[in-house]
Amino acid sequence: MSLTTDSSQPRAQAKSQAKWRANQQATARAKSGSDNTRAEEAIQSPRRRSRKRRERLFQWLFLVPAVTYMALFFGYPVVKNIVMSFQDYTTATFFTGEAPWVGLANYAKVLSSSLFSTSLVNTALFTLGSILGQFVIGLALAIFFQRKFPLNGILRSLLLLPWLLPLIVSSAVWRWILDKDSGALNRFLGEMHIVNTGVPWLTSTSLALIAVVGVNIWIGIPFNLTILYGGLQEIPDELYEAGSLDGATGWKAFRHITWPMLRPVVSVVLVLGVVYTLKVLDIILGLTNGGPANSTETIATQSYDLSFHEFKFGEGAALGNVLVVISLVFAVLYLRASRRSVDE
Repeated sequence: MSLTTDSSQPRAQAKSQAKWRANQQATARAKSGSDNTRAEEAIQSPRRRSRKRRERLFQWLFLVPAVTYMALFFGYPVVKNIVMSFQDYTTATFFTGEAPWVGLANYAKVLSSSLFSTSLVNTALFTLGSILGQFVIGLALAIFFQRKFPLNGILRSLLLLPWLLPLIVSSAVWRWILDKDSGALNRFLGEMHIVNTGVPWLTSTSLALIAVVGVNIWIGIPFNLTILYGGLQEIPDELYEAGSLDGATGWKAFRHITWPMLRPVVSVVLVLGVVYTLKVLDIILGLTNGGPANSTETIATQSYDLSFHEFKFGEGAALGNVLVVISLVFAVLYLRASRRSVDE
């Protein structure tokens, strides 16, 4: 028994030594492997950095054309218009290059003129009437075209025609339609025995602004229809089905489902519509040229007259900046109000 015990002890010691050596070798290999990995990462890290730099460089290169275009065709005109509004910029400036600095004199002159108050009131009436008519009719048509019926797509495509036509072409056509003596509208009204004599749509101081607003409504309906129709398509049908179970149909469905879900789209339509309408120029010039007796004169047409009829570019630029400020103030106030109503 003693021989067997004595012989087993060296074997156990040998096994333990072998395990210890194996662990040492594994540890050494792991250390060497980690060292190699760290060395490889140290080598690859500069490559990764250089690759990221190249990617960022390519990203900036793709943005350069867009930034350059915006700076040249949007940024420069805006800055130039602001600078011009503080200068006595006339036709002589094009030859001499001299435009004396006059500070706020141009703003004081245009804001204190008697025509500015008339232009401001006409601008407000023109914008309010146009936006109200375009939005109400556009929303009604968008809800109508939600229904599936034959020729739905064709009719929606035809309603886009007023929006696709150049504004000067539309104004020329409507000038013929609204002509007092030979206009198509007065002929139609005469044939229907509604009027006995031609209505002076464009030559009456009380009717000219109404006629211009009507034409602008006709032109703006397709834009409102297209955007609002797209917003209506995003409202899930499940909401209407669930609402119908609770008795929300017809006007109730519109009030409690359609309008709340459509509110973000409405905000976009109204802001863009107001900004666009404030700067409308082609239609008024083509129909009435601001007359008769300044009854259709707006801030946009007054700025145009000062710049290109009287060649007072500084005053025209100042009035244009006033119009820009009005647009920005309205956009900020409306967006804040709409955001506050959504939060509540």
